[in-house]
Amino acid sequence: MYLRSAILFALLTVAIPAASNAQERPGVLKLLPPDSVTQHEANIGGRSLAYTATAGTLDIFGQDGTQTGAIFYTAYVAKNGAANRPITFAFNGGPGAASAFLHLGVVGPRVLDFGPQARDGADAKLVDNPQSWLDFTDLVLIDPIGTGWSRTAKADDASNYYNVNADVQSIAKAIALYVAHNNRSDSPKYLLGESYGGFRAAKVAAALKESQGIIVTGAVMLSPLLEGRLMFDADQFALGAALELPSLVAAEAERRKTFSEETQQDAEKFALGEYLTTLAGPAPKGDAGKAFYDKVSTMTGIPSDIVTRTRGFLGNAFAKNSARQQGEVMSPYDASFATPDAYPESDSDRGDDAILDGFTRAYGGAFSSYARNELGFKTEMTYALLDGDISRQWQWGGGHGSGRLQASATDDIRELLASNPAFHLMIAHGYSDIVTPYGVSRYVVDHLPETLTRGRVSLDVYRGGHMFYTNAEERAAFTTDAKAFYGQHQAAQMAE
Repeated sequence: MYLRSAILFALLTVAIPAASNAQERPGVLKLLPPDSVTQHEANIGGRSLAYTATAGTLDIFGQDGTQTGAIFYTAYVAKNGAANRPITFAFNGGPGAASAFLHLGVVGPRVLDFGPQARDGADAKLVDNPQSWLDFTDLVLIDPIGTGWSRTAKADDASNYYNVNADVQSIAKAIALYVAHNNRSDSPKYLLGESYGGFRAAKVAAALKESQGIIVTGAVMLSPLLEGRLMFDADQFALGAALELPSLVAAEAERRKTFSEETQQDAEKFALGEYLTTLAGPAPKGDAGKAFYDKVSTMTGIPSDIVTRTRGFLGNAFAKNSARQQGEVMSPYDASFATPDAYPESDSDRGDDAILDGFTRAYGGAFSSYARNELGFKTEMTYALLDGDISRQWQWGGGHGSGRLQASATDDIRELLASNPAFHLMIAHGYSDIVTPYGVSRYVVDHLPETLTRGRVSLDVYRGGHMFYTNAEERAAFTTDAKAFYGQHQAAQMAE
């Protein structure tokens, strides 16, 4: 059923490079300028690197030849690159997030610096990124319909893209067209996706193979959604809570400034041992119960009476009970991140998130200014960094929102590894991320057949949360590991 619907969607739309005369476009698309191509040079990876930047759009047309939309992208291509130089197609998640997070947060030649504490959005500065991934791969950053400057000609048509299959097919088609129009068929092709974008990457890789005849060499999934049933509503069952616990322990250790990988490994063993079996059984009583709840309290920083009241299920309790000072609230995007509570009289976490709705929103304004002033893409259209309405309207396959519990990328990963012996996968997480806990990805990887994963699948965890790359040291460590990951393919080619 998936393949049939995927092919049908592919037949309904086609895309070509952006029209040279923007005034010919219908509706709001008139605000999109022609593609802008600029030349740059930067110190990246310890060397001077000249590159071409293209900020532009791919136009989408219906079967009647009428333009229905446009997908915005930014491409960076190193000059004098080898014929086998990799190319990476990157996108964020949400659903409803533009690629500016990855663009100015990790891979691009410019990066947004949030200050010494990596939290200052008001005075964030755009600076050169010496760890840009352009050092080892060309880059194409894609904004799905409804995000960035990607739009449909008619506003009501946008919702047609707000579902798993249509979204995947539109991204796969955009990638295929970029490859065709830029003669990149011989280049090793990689996908990079963050959060929902990690889930999207697995689906896009499958769609590229099935409907476009393009085989992906590898994928990097950053803080990915892999299994909805292990993540969403984790407090309703023991395994979900157990996979979440190590992230809460890491957050408490960060607040105490006692974090170590050794103690974190102990927490992981406890989570899938005594903690899991206790939560899965009847509530412990007497001295044994008190000892258990006290231990969990000490590990997480959540008061023992609250741990007892929730029977040790802490996902819904940590936000208002983890901070050691009253009147603060924690972010699920980084459970070590405390900010003043806007609603201290409420038991629930009802305010804006200090990370997602706080300083990282600066990526939107920074990218809009960067595109206009440095890339030459000048438009009066508003840049949509993160649209919550898209997430609320998203069709997961089982209805609005409810189908997210069935969201799974595990089968896609298994089939990609099985059908393409060259395919390899890197998964990266932040220790104190509660939105997509690293324990879930570890569980998924540990349950893949070893015949598929040996030497081809890695899981790397870094200090910080969902967007750990806002910290310069962790971003540099991640980039170093990613460069080594890309080098695996080149080494394998030389060995053949």
